[in-house]
Amino acid sequence: MKMTEKENFMMFMRGEQPAWVPRYGMGQDPYSEYPPAVMTVTPEFINERRTPQGGFDIWGVEYVATAETGGMALPVPNKFILDDITRWRDVIKAPDISHIDWEAAARKSLANIDREQSAVVVRIHLGYFQTLMAFMGFTEGLCAMLEEPDEVLALFDYMCGFYTEVNKKCLEYFRPDFVELTDDTAAARNPFISADMYRRLVKPFHIAEMRPAVNAGLPVMKHNCGRCEDFIDDWFDIGVTAWNPAQVENDLDGIKKKYGNRLGLCGCWDTSGPVNWPGASEETVRQAVRDCIDRFAPGGGFCFRGGTLGPRDDPDTMNKRRWISEEYDSYGRTFYD
Repeated sequence: MKMTEKENFMMFMRGEQPAWVPRYGMGQDPYSEYPPAVMTVTPEFINERRTPQGGFDIWGVEYVATAETGGMALPVPNKFILDDITRWRDVIKAPDISHIDWEAAARKSLANIDREQSAVVVRIHLGYFQTLMAFMGFTEGLCAMLEEPDEVLALFDYMCGFYTEVNKKCLEYFRPDFVELTDDTAAARNPFISADMYRRLVKPFHIAEMRPAVNAGLPVMKHNCGRCEDFIDDWFDIGVTAWNPAQVENDLDGIKKKYGNRLGLCGCWDTSGPVNWPGASEETVRQAVRDCIDRFAPGGGFCFRGGTLGPRDDPDTMNKRRWISEEYDSYGRTFYD
């Protein structure tokens, strides 16, 4: 029997050698004949106040989407909900989930997913650090971590209790194949916080939230944008087996050499390079796909995650996405033959 997209991808997640270079995405690729290797599910209540224009998250932070990013959203600038970390108990309120019919919620979320073909991943939030910055903005949020660490710990502990309970329900009813832990702790050139601050204020909650999944034997995918390689050794304490988007600001060649397939690299795509420049040629785009695969696929431990951002109705963006998909299908899927 032919190996499925799911089986091939899960080999990558377990540090094994896949039959072909797997691909990670958010869902079905309209330019590919193959089913998606991964489908993401999030409990419906998490996004019930979100809209195509942005909307609000479960904590009350307002978001705004932009056409230039294809509808991706960020917190509305300078519209923060928390101006004093010592007052977080008055402002930050976790939603009541006691009324949720989790069996019905899982059935609805999974209804259109072929679980034989696609691995299911649960993703429920943006991260502790990132959410604090959404609450307060970077200036006040970073000052809070420096000046009032005990209050930050208390807030994160409160959030962790809620998120962990949601994760337990997801593990029981959604039965994912792996879980994803998101927290963007770095900018393009350096982390936002030191490794020591990460270990004291953030890492304990990453470990606690992921513990039920790890104890159930599920692999963990870590999402962390920016130059975040300083934290890699700590991720293994969490149970991380793969990292996306593994951006090129990091020493990816050195990381691959040091950790081998112990840490799967999902991405390694130059998101700000020539492919993303307006009017990039078809050959430029296709060559970038081949170069990325040639550089990181040998020996396994690599998952392709190339793409480009732009308005959904922009012909240039659509052409690039099609070229990327076609080149991956023709080159990446035969790379290990």
